[in-house]
Amino acid sequence: MSDDNIMRNPRIVKCVVSIGVGEGGEKLQRAKRVLTMLTDQEPVDTISHTTNADLGIRKGQSIGCKVTLRGKKAYDFLKRAFWIKENYIWEDSFDDYGNFAFGIEDYTDFEGMSYNPNIGVFGMDISVQLERKGNRITKRMKQKRSVPEKHKLTREEGQNFVKKAFGVEVIE
Repeated sequence: MSDDNIMRNPRIVKCVVSIGVGEGGEKLQRAKRVLTMLTDQEPVDTISHTTNADLGIRKGQSIGCKVTLRGKKAYDFLKRAFWIKENYIWEDSFDDYGNFAFGIEDYTDFEGMSYNPNIGVFGMDISVQLERKGNRITKRMKQKRSVPEKHKLTREEGQNFVKKAFGVEVIE
């Protein structure tokens, strides 16, 4: 983060908080209520892409919900989530491009949340995408280009970013 070239500094692109319930109906509505309470944003449904008769899931069925956080909201939510995880994350949580994911077992672990018997207990998965400035060249309409290898984030750079930005310990 203290690099002289600001184009080399990693940043949080987005943080996706998702709850998978495996079915629609009242249980999905309760999961949406939990995400709304935690993030102050309206969640969207996640849809099944395949049919699995063993699990009783049909293609196109709503099986969960998610919220995408960006900017300051993502940063603030991650601060709270790492506090629950006691400011550590496993090294295996990072992929080769510096992105990371972890889980929270119960929403009541968040500060200010208490157990509500009408909602129940829900855990969630948190996925975070990191990148450097300049990645827009892969998404623009005209003159689309690929990002050079030396500009892509590595696992170690992602870990260092999390250590510096959030004061989190990365455990092997």
